[in-house]
Amino acid sequence: MKIAVDAFGGDNAPLEIVRGAVLAISEMPEDDIVLVGNEQKLQEILQAESAQTERISICHAEEVIGTGESPVEAIRAKKNSSLMVALSLVKNNEADAVVSAGNTGAYLAGAFRVLGRIKGIKRPALTTAMPTMVDRPSVILDVGANADCRPEHLVQFAEMGSIYASHVLHIDNPRVGLLNIGAEEAKGNALTKEVHGLLKENEEINFVGNIEPRDVLCGDVDVIVCDGFTGNVVIKLIEGTASSLFSMLKKVFYKSLKTKLAAAVLKPGLKEIKGKMDYTEYGGVPLLGIDGVVFKAHGSSNAIAMKHAILAARQYAAAGINEKIKDIVMAAKAEDEAAEQTE
Repeated sequence: MKIAVDAFGGDNAPLEIVRGAVLAISEMPEDDIVLVGNEQKLQEILQAESAQTERISICHAEEVIGTGESPVEAIRAKKNSSLMVALSLVKNNEADAVVSAGNTGAYLAGAFRVLGRIKGIKRPALTTAMPTMVDRPSVILDVGANADCRPEHLVQFAEMGSIYASHVLHIDNPRVGLLNIGAEEAKGNALTKEVHGLLKENEEINFVGNIEPRDVLCGDVDVIVCDGFTGNVVIKLIEGTASSLFSMLKKVFYKSLKTKLAAAVLKPGLKEIKGKMDYTEYGGVPLLGIDGVVFKAHGSSNAIAMKHAILAARQYAAAGINEKIKDIVMAAKAEDEAAEQTE
C-alpha cells in the first residue's frame, strides 16, 4: 500500500510533515509513502533527519496552496500544487490514500473535483473521532464539509458513520444519535424533526434518538450526526474549552507550595486526561463519501499528529470502508427500485 502525503500543507510544513512520515513508515513495514512537494527541499530535510528512505519517495510539485487562499480559486490556479498533485496520485491509482494538513476548504474542493463522490452519495462528510468518558471514542459527522444540509444528507451521514465506527473503531452495532437541543423526539427545528423520523425508520443503522450537546462526550452513543456548521462549532468549542481548562488548572496549581504538591500527586491522572483530549493522538479524519481515501490532518499538526494521520489513512484503506459504503448505496438503490415495481 502507498500513502500520498501533501508535504507542504499545514502550519508546520514541510519539516513536521516529513518527520511524521518518517515516524509512520517505521510502523508500516510493508507499505510506502510518497511525499509530494518541492523535491530539493524534501531531499534536504530527509538527509538532515538521517531518515531511512528506502520506502519513502518524492513526487515533485512546485506550487503550494496557502491556508488563507480562496479554495475554489486556489485549486483552479494551482493545479501543480502539492495538494492537487497528491490527490491526482490517488485518482491515477498511484497511491491508495492521501493525507494533508493544508487548507481545508481547498482540500475538500480539490477532492470533490479530482476524485468525485461515491456514486449515490449526495454529499461527502468530514468525520472525526472524539474522546468520551468511556474507553472508546465516538464519531461525529459532518464537522465542516457542508454548512447547509437536507434531511437525506444526514441520513447518509448516519449510514457512513456507522460503517466507519464498525470497521475502523471496531464497535459492534454502533449506536447512532442525532445532535439536537433536546432528547425528546419533538424537539428541534424542521430539519432535525424530519431527520429523526427518517433515522427511526432506517433499518441499516442502530438509531437511539436525539443527543444533547452536553452529552456529546458521555459515550452514550457511538455516532453523532449533524450538519457541518453545527459539527464544526461543537469540535472547536470542545477543543477550546479543553485548552482553556488546562490553562486555568495550571495557574491554580502554581499558586503556592501546597498546590504545587497537589499538582505532583495529580499529575499522572491529569496527563491521562490531557492525552485523551489531545488531537495529535487522533491524527487525521476521513472525508466520507469521496471516491478515494482522503484524510485531513489538523492544520497545526506536528510530527506525532501526522504519523497518526498517515496510520489512520492506511487503516481506513485496508478496511475497505469505501467499498462498504458503495454496498450500502447499492442496497438502498435496489430497495427503491423494488418498491417502485410493486407500486
